[in-house]
Amino acid sequence: MTSRTIRRAAVARTSGLRAAALLGALALALTACSGDPEPTPSAPTPVTVGPTIDADKGPVPTPSIAPTWPLTGVVADGEPENRPALAVKIENTSAARPQTGLEDADVVWETIVEFQVSRFIAVYHSKVPDEVGPIRSVRPMDPLILAPTHGLLAFSGGQTGILELAQASGLQLLSNDAGVPGMYRSSARSAPHNVYADPTTLWDQANSTHADSPGTQFQFAADAAGSTAVADGKAATSLDFRLSSASSPSWAWSSSSRTWLRSEGSAPAVGASGDRLSAVNVVSIVADHPDTRFPAQGGNRVPTYDLVGEGEGTIATGGKTIEVTWKKKAQDSPLRLFYDGKPALLAPGNTWVELVPRGSGSLTVG
Repeated sequence: MTSRTIRRAAVARTSGLRAAALLGALALALTACSGDPEPTPSAPTPVTVGPTIDADKGPVPTPSIAPTWPLTGVVADGEPENRPALAVKIENTSAARPQTGLEDADVVWETIVEFQVSRFIAVYHSKVPDEVGPIRSVRPMDPLILAPTHGLLAFSGGQTGILELAQASGLQLLSNDAGVPGMYRSSARSAPHNVYADPTTLWDQANSTHADSPGTQFQFAADAAGSTAVADGKAATSLDFRLSSASSPSWAWSSSSRTWLRSEGSAPAVGASGDRLSAVNVVSIVADHPDTRFPAQGGNRVPTYDLVGEGEGTIATGGKTIEVTWKKKAQDSPLRLFYDGKPALLAPGNTWVELVPRGSGSLTVG
């Protein structure tokens, strides 16, 4: 091979190497222009940011509930006076009428005693009458009715055995025969229909264990519209009771006064003040009325009522009546009223309770 041929071959190799280098550079340039795919960024960790709430540093508001008198459910003008319930035995014969102070009682219980005679237990708490009477003697049903109030019981006197029953019930007894202050005989009437009392003086004698207000005896709605009889009862205009052969009180609904008006037989019942006796609620309780071992005149026996247990009853409120069940667990437990298995609510106001002897007594709703 000649030298010229060798030089040409060397030039060719050099040219090939340069071309290869150029092609390589061009490839790198193209690769750089097209670019490799960017790596996928990792997702950031989620961060939950709650709303900004300023702390309420004030106290939780207390619901405003107006205080009420426990025996009537009526809203008090201020805080109810802390004093015991004062129960007074009031006569209800023709010689005793018109009685004094009945219209101010929170609750009046009408019972039948010996000789078929009606007698009242008037319970005072929210109102303070100037005078009450005429006052008569204690009876065996009184502690059954009044023990839940743990209050005062005022009466003219009583048999030793009956006094022992009343004393054992936990009531504080105030007897005219025992000479308690505040009771006196009125010259306006003949004995035994002339014992009267000043309630303020009786209240002043409450001892330390009988100084406080009673608990609720019946349960009340906030207003008449919410009472059970008004909400679920049937319309009625009259209530005719036969409690005994000598006692047939009746009640007539008054739409103007929104109360039941009492009559003794056919005669309107009025107090010594001239005011018609009336009630927001009239409650009928049907219960057995057996004789006790305590003697009465002429060989008769003093009766009582079986009030521990349960039985039938009726509530009359707002021109309507409803049938209920009454229940009383023990002597010192309040008598409760139920409708359809739930507590039956009375309207705020005064209540008269008619104790109807089972079998011989009756109520006719008109």
